[in-house]
Amino acid sequence: MGIVRPHLWFDDQAGQAARFYAEVVPNTTIHSIATAPPGTPGVAEGTEFIVELTLDGMRATFLNGGPAFTLDEAFSFVLDCQDQAEVDHYWDALLADGGTPSQCGWLVDRFGVSWQVVPVQLDKVMSGPDPDGVARAMAAMLTMGKLDVAALEAAYAGG
Repeated sequence: MGIVRPHLWFDDQAGQAARFYAEVVPNTTIHSIATAPPGTPGVAEGTEFIVELTLDGMRATFLNGGPAFTLDEAFSFVLDCQDQAEVDHYWDALLADGGTPSQCGWLVDRFGVSWQVVPVQLDKVMSGPDPDGVARAMAAMLTMGKLDVAALEAAYAGG
């Protein structure tokens, strides 16, 4: 395991987010949840404060730090999917209970974390040997919210 890991600042939902991801994302484990000591700025004493977890094999830290900073789309997790069924599964799970869909496979879950739900086939059509096919696939992708594997492949092929 490397020495670099993400650290995400939540207002007050770090533990809820970690528990949700542990249910939805394979190979995810919560290691510890520390509570806020007295005098922690912006956080009530005894509430969930620092969550240490492994998210699909990658160590991460989630912090409940109050509303001073917010998550935005400048940072996102990419979720590689093997096929359309996986895209559909993760897209629906991450949007559940208040997430917001965006364009080109991006969404923001109910905790404010941005995700890119990407089929492995996207890389194939975006790096294929046919520049016209790549342009068609790009044009098709730009019209999509959730990515559609069959439509991307058809666009690349010229259909």
